[in-house]
Parts: sequence; C-alpha cells; structure tokens
Amino acid sequence: MTEPAYVAVDWGTSSFRLWLVDRAGQVLAERRSGEGMLAAAKAGFPAVLQSHLAAIEAPDHLPVLVCGMAGAKTGWVEAGYVDTPAPLAAVLTQAVRVPGQARDIRILPGIAQRDVSAPDVMRGEETQLLGALGLEAMGEALVCMPGTHSKWVRVKDGVVERFSTFMTGELFSAVSQETILSLAVAGADEAEDIASFKAAVKAAYEAPAFVANHLFSARSRQLLFGGAPAAAREALSGTLIGVELAAGLSGSVPQTGIRLIAAGRLAVLYRLAFEALSVNAHPVDADEAVRRGLSMAAAAIWKSKDL
Repeated sequence: MTEPAYVAVDWGTSSFRLWLVDRAGQVLAERRSGEGMLAAAKAGFPAVLQSHLAAIEAPDHLPVLVCGMAGAKTGWVEAGYVDTPAPLAAVLTQAVRVPGQARDIRILPGIAQRDVSAPDVMRGEETQLLGALGLEAMGEALVCMPGTHSKWVRVKDGVVERFSTFMTGELFSAVSQETILSLAVAGADEAEDIASFKAAVKAAYEAPAFVANHLFSARSRQLLFGGAPAAAREALSGTLIGVELAAGLSGSVPQTGIRLIAAGRLAVLYRLAFEALSVNAHPVDADEAVRRGLSMAAAAIWKSKDL
C-alpha cells in the first residue's frame, strides 16, 4: 500500500477541503465540509482539523500544509502576504508554522496589492495560480478565477503583477435573495436557459454602466412577456458575470487567451460567458490546481523528507 507523505488543506471562508497525499502527489483520501474559517473560528481550528485527520487515520507524524483563509488575520494563525509584484516562488518560502502543535503544520501566505488606488488581497488563489502555471511559466498570462469573490490576475514570467477582485458571487446571492428580484427567481428549478444567460452576458458586457437597469429587466421582462424563474435566474447571473468580464477584459488580452481556473457550475457558466463573447478561454480544474500548488509547496518546505 502507498504510504502517505503529507496532508494538504484548502481552508476557505466557508469551505474546508483536505487531501491525504503520497510522495508522487496521488490522493489517497479526501475530506470536504462546510467548516470554513467562519465555522472553525467558533469550533476551534485545531479541533476541526484533528477531526478530519482522525477520519482518514492520518499518522501522527505527517506534516500538514494549509492555504486559504486559515492564514488570515481573523483565521488560525496570520500568515501575512507577499506583496506585488509577487514571484509565485516566494509563496513557497514564506509559510508560517502554527505554534503549540505537536504536528508540523504550515500555512501559506496570501498576496497583497498595496496600491492606494487599487488595494487588493488574495488567499488561496495564489496556490491555485502556482499549480496552474508552475514556477517556470514564461510570457504573459491573464487568469480568471471565478468564485464568491472572483479574481482576475495578470502574471508575467512567473510574477503576479496585478490583480482585481470582483464580488460577483456574493452580489448574485444578495440580489437574488434580498431584493425585489427574489420574486422573479422564486421556485426556479435546475433547468438551464443558456440563451437567456448568454444574452445577459453580452448586454452587460456591451453596456456595463447600465448594470442596475439590466438587473431589473429580469423582473420586468418576466412580468410583461412571461418566462420561467430559471430564465430570470440565468439573466441575473449572466448580467453580473458580463459586468465582471467587461472589467476583466478591458486591458490587453494575451494571444494565448484566458486561463480559466474553475470547477463545477461556475466552470460551466464562465465557459459559456467567454463563448458568448468569442473569447478563447483555456479551462483548468480548480481542485487539481490547488492540489498541485500545495504539492509544489510541500516539496519546497520539507525537502529533507524528499516529498
């Protein structure tokens, strides 16, 4: 049986993902839960982690490498930031060890953009970038990373030069649940309305200043011309994503296109959005990217163990 070499953890604001990994980078066991930073701060980070380690019967000597919000100021132990322009290689060398633990637990830093005109921060995405692009990546890359807080990142020769965060996912949740538009999407089933989604993406992309008007149109169109709640939901989603793409694509786009690091439904929606705008996007699975990034960091941190 293959022996485990370390435990990799992606600890987000509302999600927790853990993998037991061998020396070849193969996943031997996996755990997922909703015990993100917010929940763990109440239950206790050590207790949450130990419960998952016990569930996969991880040996006591195995080291643990963590990325994400566990390293935030309000997380377990603050891991600080690497400032832009930030070489991805620097992320490997600035991991912080969690004190008072018998097990060797390290938390990777985030990346900060200390620009008074465009301040920004990321945690967890830097590890996905590392896994998706590698340390030897040359040339320019424009990376889209959808999520509750989507990131658009410009990388050149392995250095994160600039990035922007868009609250697209959080806005969709608020708009669809806490405004008059909740009536338009009430009872929406799982059916997809690709035509409504793409139309909304294009309209918002071409006239982002009218975003508030585009959003209300989902309600007025339904009242005047009918339409299923699912169509209204897709219109809201397409509008918010279209506005995000209008900003993300406002600068130069590399000839190689966009790197789209995403998973699940978001991967599908953003692929359709880029398709609606005839923009070339190369998909990268977000789970695979973060695991590769954590594997690279583990090998750099625990060289003596030949990971």
